Amino acid sequence: MTDQRKILVTSALPYANGSIHLGHLLEYIQTDIWVRFQKARGHQCTYVCADDAHGTAIMLRAEKEGLTPEQQIANVKAEHEADFAAFQVNFDNFHSTHSEENRELSEEIYKACRDKGHISVRKIKQLFDPVKELFLADRYVKGQCPKCHAEDQYGDNCESCGATYTPAELIKPFSTISGATPVEKESEHYFFKLPDFQEFLQDWTRSGTLQEEVANKLAEWLESGLKEWDISRDAPYFGFEIPDAPGKYFYVWLDAPIGYMASFKNLCESEEGKARGLDFDEYWKPGPNGENKTEVYHFIGKDIINFHALFWPAMLTAADYRTPTAVNAHGFVTVNGEKMSKSRGTFIKGRTFLNHLDPTYLRYYFAAKLSNKVDDFDLNLEDFVQRVNSDLVNKLVNIASRTGNFVFKAGGKLSSTCVEQEMVQHFIDQGDVIAEMYENREFSKAMKEIMTLADRANEYIQEKAPWAMNKEEGREQEVIEICSVALNLFRQLITYLAPVLPDIAEKTQTFLNLDSLNWEARTNILLDHEINKFKPMLGRAELKHVEAILEETKDDLRKEAILNGEAPAEEATPEPVEEKKLSNKERRKLEKERRAAEQLANAPKLREDGNEVIADEIQFEDFAKVDLRIAKIIKADHVEGADKLLQLTLDIGDGETRNVFSGIKAAYQPEDLEGKLTIVVANLAPRKMKFGMSEGMVLAAGPGGSDLWILEPHDGAQPGMRVL
Repeated sequence: MTDQRKILVTSALPYANGSIHLGHLLEYIQTDIWVRFQKARGHQCTYVCADDAHGTAIMLRAEKEGLTPEQQIANVKAEHEADFAAFQVNFDNFHSTHSEENRELSEEIYKACRDKGHISVRKIKQLFDPVKELFLADRYVKGQCPKCHAEDQYGDNCESCGATYTPAELIKPFSTISGATPVEKESEHYFFKLPDFQEFLQDWTRSGTLQEEVANKLAEWLESGLKEWDISRDAPYFGFEIPDAPGKYFYVWLDAPIGYMASFKNLCESEEGKARGLDFDEYWKPGPNGENKTEVYHFIGKDIINFHALFWPAMLTAADYRTPTAVNAHGFVTVNGEKMSKSRGTFIKGRTFLNHLDPTYLRYYFAAKLSNKVDDFDLNLEDFVQRVNSDLVNKLVNIASRTGNFVFKAGGKLSSTCVEQEMVQHFIDQGDVIAEMYENREFSKAMKEIMTLADRANEYIQEKAPWAMNKEEGREQEVIEICSVALNLFRQLITYLAPVLPDIAEKTQTFLNLDSLNWEARTNILLDHEINKFKPMLGRAELKHVEAILEETKDDLRKEAILNGEAPAEEATPEPVEEKKLSNKERRKLEKERRAAEQLANAPKLREDGNEVIADEIQFEDFAKVDLRIAKIIKADHVEGADKLLQLTLDIGDGETRNVFSGIKAAYQPEDLEGKLTIVVANLAPRKMKFGMSEGMVLAAGPGGSDLWILEPHDGAQPGMRVL
């Protein structure tokens, strides 16, 4: 193992006036995966965060709810912590910016900046709500756009024509808080002299601390010249009062990043922190020669990069603290290719997701799509269901479920020898490649590499077919040896996936009777090792559960809009009309008519030359619903009483067989088909026929009758493989 590193990691602080949604969770899951990986490697890695608990929005929401701001932020903090725990985001400390540690550090950093001449004071004019008696930020002012005269536009830009302007330029402006017409009022404000750090920031942003695309974007700010940063707000305001400036408060973005330090300090001063030997100055104060023996990493969204890569390092430097080792920015979450939207019902809360689906699914899907770039991330809901089922259920957990019980029933002990030493060693060696991908936050590449190994493990099990071997007398030891190899491969895969799938990792430790799944322990092959009975680890994700999430989200948003007076109360739901009861004869007639209409609608359309017209265009999402699999025809029979059908028994992998009735009798004799590979629609709903239940559809081409050819894959394809 390499020398132990001391690493402090943070995520951006969630704002304490709302619930955690899937956009938030991308960041916290990304960070948690990286932290768990570092811990698995044996490094001292500490993950801290806090609720961002200050600002006008907090104050106004508390007032609306009839609570004090302190009660409001305490309630939201409890909700946030519960949601994070449910998604297995494991903070070493989750604190609040409304804390004494944060007050002390904010005042210390401000005074250091002030005493070194980096603070200026001057009067500015702002819009003021004469009813609420507070100054209005841009978001709290609306009016007519001064360019296109569109109504109900915010105080900084027009959503109709895209124009930008100041709140004072709005036509007929009004306060969104009270409805009053704002007046212009002068007030004294405090500013941080960011231009003092122009040269420092030009070097720091190009030091490798930031992603290249982020550094390039910041270069535009730097080249145009930095401006002083307003760090004060007037009372009434929920936050920390500025020392020696009664009625003036620190702007929330001054004390929010200091909240990282405050949360860590709170941990250091706790019994747990002392037991772990955590020292605040060791992580935040540079050494005598400016060196840093510890590492500090921030994970943030791209929308707040200016605060973390300009204001934050400048303030830290002014106060003689060290700057971050790296600031890792990510893009936004879109749903089905579009921005998360309340109107479309895709603004999904974490709790809503948990009401219907296992958080393991989301953790894996995020990991499978995340890179170290700043690109936006699309949560395609149909692809989500397909991906997690294919990779986690069909590939990963299947390895253990297909082999574990053979070992357990034979005494519960793995073989004392490894009959596939070279293959197991390859899996072990790939850990170094995967570790580098994790370290560089190339999670999608890591997941692809791990699933390639999972494919190899499944191919090995399919080739050896221990279920068939187990039926042959005298081959019991061979079955144990094969399954022992499979379970060693499974152990390697779960070791690599443990940062992503902590719940599955914990279940695997119980199943394989392991103390830990740390990275270095993987090099010890499990020989003559006792295991426990395999228990199901993860069920399949269902599209109906995703649809339920969207419905619940839309319902929550409707209720919220009604409560906020943004939508009229819904009309009463009409009483359901009682359906007419049909006789069995009438029901059969309707079903026959439905099938006839369906066949007519689906019948191929012909051109004048007799060839079929290409069907109507579909979207990729439509095609992605079809699960095509390689199948082996292990038995074919005539169907008594059927003129066109053959009954096929198909092996579709994983020891699963399907019964399919196929209208290819005119083209094939049963004996011509047995042993052939073909392609089957594996997720077609079973259909009850006169002769029995048909559980899929074999693909064939041709005009019909005797001119019909089943599709056959090239050599090398195996039953169960997905057609991509």
